[in-house]
Amino acid sequence: MTQTVDDRTVLVAHDDLLTFVTAVFTGRGVPVHRAHRAADALCYGDLTGMTSHGVVNLTRLYLPLFADGRVVAGSEPRIVSDCGAAVLMDADRALGLSVAGEAMDLAADRAAILGVGLVSVRGLTHVGCAGRHARRAAERGMVGILASNCGRQRIVRPPGGAVPMLGTNPLSVAAPAVGRHPFVLDMSTSVVPTGRIRAAQRAGHSIPAGWLCTDGGQPVTDPGAFDRGEAHLQWLGGGAQTGGFKGFGLGLAVEILAALVSGSGRGPDAAAVAGDRGRDDDIGLLAVAIAPDALRDPAAVAADATALFDSLIDCPPAGTDPVRYPGWLEGERAAYRRAGGVPMPAGLVDELDEVARAEGVRPVVR
Repeated sequence: MTQTVDDRTVLVAHDDLLTFVTAVFTGRGVPVHRAHRAADALCYGDLTGMTSHGVVNLTRLYLPLFADGRVVAGSEPRIVSDCGAAVLMDADRALGLSVAGEAMDLAADRAAILGVGLVSVRGLTHVGCAGRHARRAAERGMVGILASNCGRQRIVRPPGGAVPMLGTNPLSVAAPAVGRHPFVLDMSTSVVPTGRIRAAQRAGHSIPAGWLCTDGGQPVTDPGAFDRGEAHLQWLGGGAQTGGFKGFGLGLAVEILAALVSGSGRGPDAAAVAGDRGRDDDIGLLAVAIAPDALRDPAAVAADATALFDSLIDCPPAGTDPVRYPGWLEGERAAYRRAGGVPMPAGLVDELDEVARAEGVRPVVR
């Protein structure tokens, strides 16, 4: 099902989009079960409105990874060590969109038996929306935590540093909200991910002051300045005077959890000191699932979760907008788009049709 809203926007059925992306990945040699999980993770960005991490990246990020040999389509992730509640996995360059979810599923399987499960992964490629993978645990009634570094890609400078040493290093926490949309915190530890900057550049929009700055600390609102090397990305919190050290500290914490534990590629390295920006190969990830029901009465856990999120929803607003928690708006948007279609720029739909012709799969537009 597709519907043209106007000459700039097309509504695409989520199932059609999912089928199309799955077919593209299977056509590149990804096993069907992994291709479907990867497509679900990629389309989640468009479903929830996080379009900078959606199918716009199919031609800009994922298909080039296959073309360059940086993704090994048929690679089978292997368990390197297994301590019961804690597992070390080597993804061996399999498609990260899928393996990140697989790691969270394994963590949840162990948590169902032991109360907690931890899966550390190395050798990953780009994982997409961290929140989709963390949410997999919430869908099983658990708390999910996911932290991922950017492999050897360096994007953000330490406060006071002259060269980038870390990636945007996303962090996500998800939990069931009992009768409401799950809580899903999905954040980069930089003020925004680079995808938001490039999305603004493609749309011809300026960006808010505070996302980018010059070497001298002056704010930059032209998103193109980032890729031209004229401005660098800020940490969550901005400069040192406004809390940037907190974002930097969180980014470094993610690096420790995701890379140091797994033995993956690292941002901070001798090559970084020499100015090498690297690329996002050998990404590290930590997936943790916690089953509160294993620690105390499930009914008490559910009652406490209900009271927690109901209290937030009932908080008197300071203005006209009601109080909501992370994941609520995304959940509302996803429900609406599952029923009525995912709005996509007409130019992007045309681009996907070109992919369909090149890959020999059925186009997303019917």
